[in-house]
Amino acid sequence: MKPNKTGLKRVLYATGYSFQGLRAAWNNEAAFRQELVLLIVMTTLSFFLPVTKVEQLLMVASLFIVVIVELINSAIEAVVDRIGPERHELSGRAKDIGSAAVFISLLLVVITWGSFLLF
Repeated sequence: MKPNKTGLKRVLYATGYSFQGLRAAWNNEAAFRQELVLLIVMTTLSFFLPVTKVEQLLMVASLFIVVIVELINSAIEAVVDRIGPERHELSGRAKDIGSAAVFISLLLVVITWGSFLLF
């Protein structure tokens, strides 16, 4: 972003960059596509479940967390891949930790949905 953009103009440019990022994730990341479909399907399903509005909000929020964490993980992977194709312990560690973050966010979905639907 150019430093001379301020106020509403800056917000508009930032929004455009955000949509470019979402498009890049959709085009290049199968996991992002799968998790976005999961978000849409399960959010729709949540409207038909016998839960309170607060429970529904928490259930849907847990799905959004998965998508957010996946976007961050994909960004980390892109940066690591940009550095070079050779194997390096720190590169592998960064990718593994990003993957672990996605896994933990998916566990949050299972725990959240399970706690409201099973108990």
